[in-house]
Amino acid sequence: MTKKIMAVFGTRPEAIKMAPVIKALKETEGLETLVCVTAQHRQMLDQVLDLFSLVPDYDLDIMKERQDLFDITARALEGLKGVFCQEKPDLVLVQGDTSTTFAAALAAFYLKIPVGHVEAGLRTQNKYSPFPEEINRRLTTHLADLHFAPTDWAKNNLLAEGVAEENIWVTGNTVIDALLSTVRPDYRFHNELASLDFKRPLLLVTTHRRENWGEKMRGIFEAFLAILEEFPEAFLVFPVHKNPVVRDLAREVLGRHERVLLTEPLEYLDFANLMARCRLVLTDSGGLQEEAPSLGKPVLVLRDTTERPEAVLAGTARLVGTDPANIKEAAARLLSDPEEYDKMARAVNPYGDGRAAGRIRDVIKDFLT
Repeated sequence: MTKKIMAVFGTRPEAIKMAPVIKALKETEGLETLVCVTAQHRQMLDQVLDLFSLVPDYDLDIMKERQDLFDITARALEGLKGVFCQEKPDLVLVQGDTSTTFAAALAAFYLKIPVGHVEAGLRTQNKYSPFPEEINRRLTTHLADLHFAPTDWAKNNLLAEGVAEENIWVTGNTVIDALLSTVRPDYRFHNELASLDFKRPLLLVTTHRRENWGEKMRGIFEAFLAILEEFPEAFLVFPVHKNPVVRDLAREVLGRHERVLLTEPLEYLDFANLMARCRLVLTDSGGLQEEAPSLGKPVLVLRDTTERPEAVLAGTARLVGTDPANIKEAAARLLSDPEEYDKMARAVNPYGDGRAAGRIRDVIKDFLT
């Protein structure tokens, strides 16, 4: 008898990390896999759906201008109720720590549907950092039945919170599966990135975390200017998040600098191949702490806490916080000291071998059959 799985996600990072799993599940006999997107971030999500040929069976399209967390959670929960009641899946599969992840797990729990959680067990132990992701993933843990931890560290977090060991599987991170399928040495850019000089040190920047909004983010951007002043050959590329809070400040502080390229959010194919060609990544993103080390790129984490300490412990990432002086000092060291750079670039990536999706598929098949 065919078993039905409902994969639910709402943002670009979730789609990237779910795509390899959905592909593996759809290729498996005896499993019917449906896709539901909430589209809490519409534009950035659609790029990834196209890239990985993901056609949603349900699109709730909940995104509204200047939406807040109440809006996202309430609309997702109500929309998912209707989808789950209609399809009656045997398993709901969620990923990561977004408001969609929590809402989908909660909706499934209310309807007594088992939940599988991809990338389970990440923790900072600070409920407001990152906000709201830390609480989203903790609550999802308590609602989930199958926990797919990317590393042993994540597994130990789950064990410490009382999750039974037989319900945890260490799989590696599915983002590595996705990344390795998209980076190509012969890739050609066909947009504003085509004019970049890849012989000069390129700094790739992303920043959007709510806990960094305001003066912290202004300080981060001013640190970027200080780096460019000290290293006249350096060039900074910043795909700017759609949120007006980030966008307006980026234009104000960085928009006039001749060696700063502010772009729209890049399609994942462009972004992954740009990351493969940059010198250094500066980010407050979670996923880039996993992806960049797979390409031998040092990561400076622009946050005071990280739920991915494996990269820091392995030496592929460095937690530099949001103080402008610390950011500038860390970047300057990597740009001026080849030995220091090589130490980070050659460190072993702790996030897996690119075969996480197959491991998750096998666990789900055994669980449902």
